[in-house]
Amino acid sequence: MFRIHVERVLSRDIDTVFEALSDHARYDRFPGVNKSLLVEEGKDEKNGTGAVRIIGAGRLELTERITQFERPNRMHYRIERSSPFSVQHTKGEIVLQPEGEWTRVTWISEGHVQVPLLGGVMDRLAERSFSKAFSSLLKAIERL
Repeated sequence: MFRIHVERVLSRDIDTVFEALSDHARYDRFPGVNKSLLVEEGKDEKNGTGAVRIIGAGRLELTERITQFERPNRMHYRIERSSPFSVQHTKGEIVLQPEGEWTRVTWISEGHVQVPLLGGVMDRLAERSFSKAFSSLLKAIERL
């Protein structure tokens, strides 16, 4: 099982950070992301609950559904499909809290890479690479 927990205080206001994190069609502006599509709009907001997005980074492609959307503090998601390997995703949440004029972001993702015999190794690799990717994305938001 992989467990990713990235926490960072960004020198940006909470609305700016939330907008950058929830604008699924523009994730391709972040380092390492070469594909970002909003394929289904959410129920109450375009990027809100029910929205489906595809995020690609190299050969990895994830189809994610937004399961909870509370502007500007919370967004939960679930990976529904992935390639080139399958992921059983049990938790995906991004929580934002104001800290004065800045914003604390806590990003948690948990699941299991479903590859026979290599799942445990792939879980550890996913922890390292996704932690690095999440941190890189947050640093990029701070530079916006």
